[in-house]
Amino acid sequence: MRHATIGPTPPKAAAEAAPPPGAPTRDASATAYRNDTAAERDDTPLNASEVAAFARRCFQPDGGDRVGVELEFLVFDRTAVARHVPLEEVARALPPLPGGSRVTFEPGGQLELSGPAGPLPAAIDGLAADVAVARRALAEAGLVLAGVGLDPVRLPRRQLRRPRYDAMAEFFGGPYGPLMMCSTASIQVNLDLGERPETRWERAHLLGPILTAAFANSPLSGGRPCGWMSGRQAVWENLDATRTVPVRGSGDPAAEWADYLLDARLMLVREDADRCRPVRDGSTFRDWLATGEPTAADLAYHATTVFPPVRPRGWLEIRYLDAQHPATWAVCVAVTCALVADDRAADAALAAAEPYRELWQEAARCGLADPRLARAADDCFRAAIEALPRLGAAPALVGKVAAFADRYVTPGRSPAADLIDLGPEAWLTEGGRA
Repeated sequence: MRHATIGPTPPKAAAEAAPPPGAPTRDASATAYRNDTAAERDDTPLNASEVAAFARRCFQPDGGDRVGVELEFLVFDRTAVARHVPLEEVARALPPLPGGSRVTFEPGGQLELSGPAGPLPAAIDGLAADVAVARRALAEAGLVLAGVGLDPVRLPRRQLRRPRYDAMAEFFGGPYGPLMMCSTASIQVNLDLGERPETRWERAHLLGPILTAAFANSPLSGGRPCGWMSGRQAVWENLDATRTVPVRGSGDPAAEWADYLLDARLMLVREDADRCRPVRDGSTFRDWLATGEPTAADLAYHATTVFPPVRPRGWLEIRYLDAQHPATWAVCVAVTCALVADDRAADAALAAAEPYRELWQEAARCGLADPRLARAADDCFRAAIEALPRLGAAPALVGKVAAFADRYVTPGRSPAADLIDLGPEAWLTEGGRA
């Protein structure tokens, strides 16, 4: 079902893109985790019970409380906003980053900074240092990092040409496939599963509509309002629902995840290291499994081609958050982490959020202009502000969260409203929303 027309003609796929030659790179991953299971190395055929075992491994309790953050930014030429900045130009402008963040690029040239995992304060501080260095270096080159979830002015244009992306582009088609791959940007918050993975899994889902609304930040496309506070989420609404809708809740996360993987349409088959064949006949992984052809390695790869709002990979990937201004992204990370990881905060937040657990589309379309979501968000932010000192957050970070709540949440105003008021180019100014 088509819900919106986005872009001049009308998030982002999980673009595990390595940088081009010459781009600065760090060995540290966004989470410092590796789902390095036997399933990913095994090329023997698999059956349904092995799919279930793979899904269970994705929810293995770890007792940890680390957070890893992946920030995506659209990059613009300050004096020529409509120009697509070549990613090689961005890479040349970036110096080594002191916080150890990994630098990669999405298919459309979006810059991604992925900080090492750690306790919340360390994860934010290290990545913040790298964002500051990157902003300064790019500014000296006449470029600006735009913390918005959907390109406000430019048509999608793919810069990375790789077998995975070629197959993905053919699978999704237009117009929403190119927008997803080339014109969207997000914040991904990666959390340890803790001692009760099913609890954090449920919390991350229940909070989804509230946090989507509170941080909705992509209302423009083609230089005009697109009708959604989170146009990025509208793009996801119009993609393949078998791989983008939330995983259904039944009380058994591993079983739910196994069914999701089996029922998702098969996107591509890797024929060798240099070739991927898109699958366009509508068949699912379950259909392919019945042929006896796929291996455990095929299943592990298939799991990287599905993009639900929350994805388990031995940790939780929270994927439903729009990119934020470079000066305020830490608020988004801090609130999300506090409400999922802190039990006392979660109890208060879920009491407020649970009645609206199904309002994903309303959250994306209206943001906090929906009074139900605004009231729930206010309760959630209060709980987060109380919890952050327990997680080791410094007073400065708590103050940033409180200031964000005063500016946006209490008056029922998503950050997207600022972008509409500022117009299609004013959001490029460094001080416009800092």
